[in-house]
Amino acid sequence: MQRVVHPDRGVLSVAQKALSLTFHDTQTLQAAYMPWLERGGVFVPTQERYALGDAVYLLITLPEDPERLPVSGTVAWLSPPGVGGRRVPGIGVHFSDADQRVRELIDIQLAGVTATRPSYTL
Repeated sequence: MQRVVHPDRGVLSVAQKALSLTFHDTQTLQAAYMPWLERGGVFVPTQERYALGDAVYLLITLPEDPERLPVSGTVAWLSPPGVGGRRVPGIGVHFSDADQRVRELIDIQLAGVTATRPSYTL
């Protein structure tokens, strides 16, 4: 566990580690996006074990954008390793109040995009 220091917000909380998440296309972004969470969120494929409510720090890169966006959030969804069916192991991260810019950027990228693949969550 380590302390997470955000460049604009100081020390946020204790988190396991920063997870890097790069979306190469809008279809993958749409499959990972969780707009039904109050503040939005994304699914992060991982073999690591987490518990609901764990603090997580992400560095997200959106399609066709070189900027790595820092996001802090909490685990709101679990698909543990060994999950059945076609589910990918990972976690759903609920964005913090301070990360609404990232949600807005995702909403802009996904405007008018029709899903061609199933969601990683629901």
